[in-house]
Amino acid sequence: MSSIRYTPATICAVATAPGRGGVGVVRVSGRDLLPLAAAISGGKTPKPRYALYTDFVAADGGAIDNGLMLYFPAPHSFTGEDVIELQGHGGPVVLRMLLARCVELGARLAEPGEFSRRAFLNDKMDLAQAESVADLIDAASESAAKGALKSLKGAFSHEIHALVDGLITLRMLVEATLDFPEEDIDFLQAADATGKLAALRQQLDKVRATARQGAILREGMHVVLVGQPNVGKSSLMNALAGDEVAIVTDIAGTTRDTVREEILLDGVPVHIIDTAGLRDTDDVVEKIGIERTWQAVERADLALVLVDSTEGVDEGVEQILARLPDGLPLVFVFNKIDLAEMTPQQDTHNGHPAVYLSAKTQQGVDLLKARLLQMVGFSGASEGVFLARARHMDAITRASAHLEQAATGWQQIEIFAEELRLAQNALSEITGEFSSDDLLGVIFSRFCIGK
Repeated sequence: MSSIRYTPATICAVATAPGRGGVGVVRVSGRDLLPLAAAISGGKTPKPRYALYTDFVAADGGAIDNGLMLYFPAPHSFTGEDVIELQGHGGPVVLRMLLARCVELGARLAEPGEFSRRAFLNDKMDLAQAESVADLIDAASESAAKGALKSLKGAFSHEIHALVDGLITLRMLVEATLDFPEEDIDFLQAADATGKLAALRQQLDKVRATARQGAILREGMHVVLVGQPNVGKSSLMNALAGDEVAIVTDIAGTTRDTVREEILLDGVPVHIIDTAGLRDTDDVVEKIGIERTWQAVERADLALVLVDSTEGVDEGVEQILARLPDGLPLVFVFNKIDLAEMTPQQDTHNGHPAVYLSAKTQQGVDLLKARLLQMVGFSGASEGVFLARARHMDAITRASAHLEQAATGWQQIEIFAEELRLAQNALSEITGEFSSDDLLGVIFSRFCIGK
């Protein structure tokens, strides 16, 4: 146990989900837990990594429950400390009694994510792997679960470590030239420093593309439906969701508030937001709905601009387009092709993708689903994707910007060296090699109790 560098108080928590179940698990982590194990098991000494069937006893010797006790001595455990798991019956009262017994023996209740945090601090996993534990638990689709497992096994971390190692090698090369300023440029050219930097930038671009797909798998994309009243927004939402989640009538202005629904497209979570029809109105309630529509548009990743195929892009549609935020990706959806006697197809309109469909008959809806995935850059090949978070993408973006600055000013050696250092620090934030205690507190506080 001398290898442990993070040894605070013993902690305990129920590691199974709240409620009743066939099995419930209480997890304990800390230093020198054999006395605690003996006290709970009535004097028995568990053998490392073997299941011990025993009664779990109270202070007066009476049985609280019976089940299996597992003992994982440090450092060969999830947290890197001694870990004991008590696997008993999954009743809330029994688990509370077991937890109280552990506290009575000197443990304290664990905070959210404290087991995973100790695993990170004891070098059992890096920060990206620790976050993937929570992502695996929270995965909303099979693809997201597979991506989280890849991250947990170190796929994402391996890519980041390879980039950091490359930057360290390049930094060593650059730092060596600072002692010989008369020969620095020639030395860097002879060592192909710019070629090495270009290779690192290309490698980082590949990681960013994969991480972006992973971020989409984890977070999903927010798609807002906008258009004039009675253009078929609610019908399209129902068609995409595969259910009657929005009220559909022939009366203009039926939808007066935003309606949200989450669907899965090839394992990618998509948050569809149906909105009030955009028009001038004196109706107070409808005005509130329209204002909320624009608020939803501001937060969206993508806008579907619905157009009645029988009428085309008229002045009302143009007014909506003029108010859309600059840079917001959009797709024109020409609805009601069944009335216009048109066929489903993909095209472009004013430089933007356009899909012709009928939400009522669902002709062409599959074309729109495929277009949605294309618009966010998701290739559909999720097998090699690892999950990524917003902070990961931010770190990668900052690292990329620093490498771009390094490539631009590489002949100014001090600037070149500094930009490489900043890029390395940004990437190291992902795995936790360069991070603040405040950041760790925010990350692990969002984990569930017992992990």
